[in-house]
Amino acid sequence: MPWGMLSGRVRGTGQRIEGGWPHELPGRLPVGRGDRASYQIEGAANEDGRGASIWDAFSHTPGNVYRGDTGDIACDHFHRLEEDLDLMAELGLKAYRFSVAWPRIQPEGSGEVNRAGLDFYRRLVEGLRRRNIEPMLTLYHWDLPQALEDRGGWTSRETSERFAEYAEIVYEALSDDVEFWITLNEPWVASWLGHEAGVHAPGRRSTSEALLATHHLLLGHGLAMERMRSANREGNHLGATLSLSPVRASREKDEKAAKLVDGNVNRLYLDPLLRGEYPKDMVEHYREVSDFGFVRDGDLEKISSPNDFLGVNFYMRHTVREDDSPEASFPSVGARIVIPHNVRKTAMGWPVEPDGLTELLVRVNEEYGPIPIYVTENGIAVHDYVDPEGSVNDKERVEYLDSHFRAAGEAMERGVDVRGYMVWSLMDNFEWAEGYSKRFGLVYVDYPTGKRIPKSSFRWYSDVMRRGGVGEAFRSKNTRSKERVARSHAPSPS
Repeated sequence: MPWGMLSGRVRGTGQRIEGGWPHELPGRLPVGRGDRASYQIEGAANEDGRGASIWDAFSHTPGNVYRGDTGDIACDHFHRLEEDLDLMAELGLKAYRFSVAWPRIQPEGSGEVNRAGLDFYRRLVEGLRRRNIEPMLTLYHWDLPQALEDRGGWTSRETSERFAEYAEIVYEALSDDVEFWITLNEPWVASWLGHEAGVHAPGRRSTSEALLATHHLLLGHGLAMERMRSANREGNHLGATLSLSPVRASREKDEKAAKLVDGNVNRLYLDPLLRGEYPKDMVEHYREVSDFGFVRDGDLEKISSPNDFLGVNFYMRHTVREDDSPEASFPSVGARIVIPHNVRKTAMGWPVEPDGLTELLVRVNEEYGPIPIYVTENGIAVHDYVDPEGSVNDKERVEYLDSHFRAAGEAMERGVDVRGYMVWSLMDNFEWAEGYSKRFGLVYVDYPTGKRIPKSSFRWYSDVMRRGGVGEAFRSKNTRSKERVARSHAPSPS
């Protein structure tokens, strides 16, 4: 994809941002991005001064992760950095989103900086730049230093303050070479799967603690933005990434449950981040477990400080039914997920409904925008295997990405300012509580040997990027149909 200029007005500022990824032509979606998280890929858990994270503690506790898998070695990206950078160049990536491991920078979560940890990320950024790949840095992808968890973790306001200090350290070190910065990745997952469901680190099971974690993660975002803005690095773009899902009621009587799920999954994060308030219906709903007294004067102003962009991670639409049982998908709002009939499912059991991405992007734009949006994660787990010829034919992934690129293109045609699209993920990796049992990558990883095998989706995606984006082949069927009708009614040339 050729370079160009970004332009767009940021909600609440009246300012324009420039530089970075372009819109190429109307209806063309800028693709060419890859994605990964530090604990899922790096390995080297006890090397170069790295401290323990909550995922180290969680994964080493029997029963928490499938078959007892851990991220101790993962994809060994720490030692295979140059090999993986060459893979990115071979793929033709235009940008690469990665996360920094907080305990690799501050082993105790505060205080002394581990220079060897910073040097690793310097080498990563320098390697990307040498290969003309734009780095997009995420400061927090769930690997909180265990030392901070021991003092309360995200249920403690102190962690928000420590996060801002850590963000300032990394920004000072890398902001001259990294233009795009994301504070948090998917705070809903960290809050609710980690603090209510207990299926992610740190493994807590309390609705009130999930609400505390929600606020302190968002406050950490606001405080980090304040620190980074104060550095006056002109041209850098700062934002946050949310995991968002459109929500539908399975039946008419499930409408209330659907609204509450939407409030929990989407509005509990979108509203404070982009409107400076928590949704009133959710504050009222949770009144029995929390009075929201953790929200202090000035907090929401910090949380809603202007973002240059919003990162959106999309994997599925939620179709829900009311369910008050403790085993419900969303116990705090009394709802469970159901899979619609005749909908294909991924290896994770998630429904494949690409029009949900269009619905989501249009909704965010209309209700919270206009704001530049990056699709910072989208992808599919497939039951991949190496065939006798040594190849991995993942046609399901190609079909999935094709349909979702089309869906994002449809959103652009409907006025959504989509600036870029990142595929999850570059390579198979440690998939949190699922261990190594689920594969999302464009590159197959043979974990015992570390061997990388590009899948058929790797070659397909590379071809998409060589074409310079999605372009004609990915414009919506509806638009192409309208154009055919218009041509059929056009006067014949004389």
